[in-house]
Amino acid sequence: MKKKVFNVLIIVFLFALLAALPVSADSSTYFRTYHSSGDIPSIDQALVTDMIGIQLADELTVGLTRQNETTGELELGMAIEYTVSEDGKVYTFKLLDNVPWVRFNPETGAVEEVKDCAGNVRYVTAHDFVYGAERTLRPDTASGYAYVASQIVNAEAYNLGENTDFSTVGVKALDDYTVEYTFNEPGVFNINILGMWMLHAMPSWLIEGDECNEAMGERWTETGAYQGYGPFTLEEWVHDSHLTIITNPFWPGTDVVPQPKIAGVKISILEGSAALAEYEAGNMDEAGIPSADYDRIMSDPAFQDQILTTADAIGTEFLIFNKWLAPTDDFRVRKALSLAIDKEAAVATLKAGIPAPYFVHPGVTGGPKEADYPELGFRYNPEEAKALIDEYCAEKGIKPEDIVVSYSFNTSESRKLLAETIQFMWQDTLGITVNLKNSEWAVFKVERQQGLDNIYRSTWVQDYLDANNFTADVFLCNAGYQTVTDWPSVDCAGADDPSYDEYESVVLQAGKESDVKIRESLYARSDEIIINEQAIINPIYWYASVSLRKPNVIAPVSMNGYERYEKWEIK
Repeated sequence: MKKKVFNVLIIVFLFALLAALPVSADSSTYFRTYHSSGDIPSIDQALVTDMIGIQLADELTVGLTRQNETTGELELGMAIEYTVSEDGKVYTFKLLDNVPWVRFNPETGAVEEVKDCAGNVRYVTAHDFVYGAERTLRPDTASGYAYVASQIVNAEAYNLGENTDFSTVGVKALDDYTVEYTFNEPGVFNINILGMWMLHAMPSWLIEGDECNEAMGERWTETGAYQGYGPFTLEEWVHDSHLTIITNPFWPGTDVVPQPKIAGVKISILEGSAALAEYEAGNMDEAGIPSADYDRIMSDPAFQDQILTTADAIGTEFLIFNKWLAPTDDFRVRKALSLAIDKEAAVATLKAGIPAPYFVHPGVTGGPKEADYPELGFRYNPEEAKALIDEYCAEKGIKPEDIVVSYSFNTSESRKLLAETIQFMWQDTLGITVNLKNSEWAVFKVERQQGLDNIYRSTWVQDYLDANNFTADVFLCNAGYQTVTDWPSVDCAGADDPSYDEYESVVLQAGKESDVKIRESLYARSDEIIINEQAIINPIYWYASVSLRKPNVIAPVSMNGYERYEKWEIK
């Protein structure tokens, strides 16, 4: 009897001891998610151009500043303080001095500090940030986002190869932990640019090589080679299968970027329906809800505590019309195609998104608000659309069925559904023939550059929360979204169009304007030009979706579509 009582007391004592220990996330747990548009194109900060790459670049490295995922506000990242000159052109940053470069070693299964040729730990310095800027701006790098930094003194000339002396560019290391940037003009969004991924620090000794390291070039981002310094680092990348990031134990942790509480994140390359099947099987912590499964999931009580309604991103899904290829070279055809799309019905079919009458997202600074601009952009008007096609056909001596347009989109279940929905609307309303063409994301981007189709599925997601990022950074001559299908086209073809002159003038004026309401009116005018008056683009929806996430995943709700996994917990 005494032995049984003693055993009971031991058990009670153990439970009391466990109750007294702090409860934290399981550090051996990976968050399991997915990417549905083919292999991840790149995690190289200089080459990243899409959301998944940006997400990873911001977890593997940290910029001078960092956008808060719940408020959109800028916070200090690698910088501990900064100053701005009186004329608003010069920004000087003091950096953290205790952040080592790290690498995951597949042989030891551990994250290790990177050493220099003398055996000393390599710490992230101002020189690494200068190198990152130089590599991004270097013409041979062909960075898709170099144009964003073109407002830095002499950066554009260096990027275009007109100036080969980087010492003349406004990016300087004043000492090991102080870096200075000088802009051509003051701008309310300048500091946002300096925190972007393509200006993060990069490992020159690994990419270019030195006396004890082979030059890896673009191979530096592969498994076992990659070196970073953020809250996570690359553990494994099996192309077309999965990519895994692991907690970096050497990240010192700050109030803005804490040390992670999870072991890492595993991203599987899966279509949406396959990801949902894996989620329901218990092999995934997050999944979207394909439209075919929407009613089943939403009506099942078992999923009610797992449903999230969130903004995928502060961004716009839109179509861009190729005005350099018949028949979309005719304004009437482009406008008819725009007016024949019932955006409310398209969103209802997709079970995602908010119908977007215009392009500049109302959630960014300077973005026009629908209540203030109720007539801005295109609304569904099938009668006017049909009349425009009839007018075009009468002039050309053809019938609507003689009109053939090609619609190109990147492979994805949701993109396919949207394309088929719009194809039906166009053929049913206008009586024309619409051929659909889909390609994997990497191939699609190349094909879009070639401009052999009439309509391209397009998207723009904020890089920083200002309308300048939806206008100057997208459509101005030599901007980053420029392809042969754009307005103006490659090498600024078509920039002599008076309408483009006005668009450029309005956008540049808005970028210098400090009054928010005036900026909104200017950006509304820019959308009116490119949508209503030129019919170059037709916005379809602003991003928002319903998804599933396991209830034991504790995470801040992101308002911009980018996550900060270092703040997550899995209970």
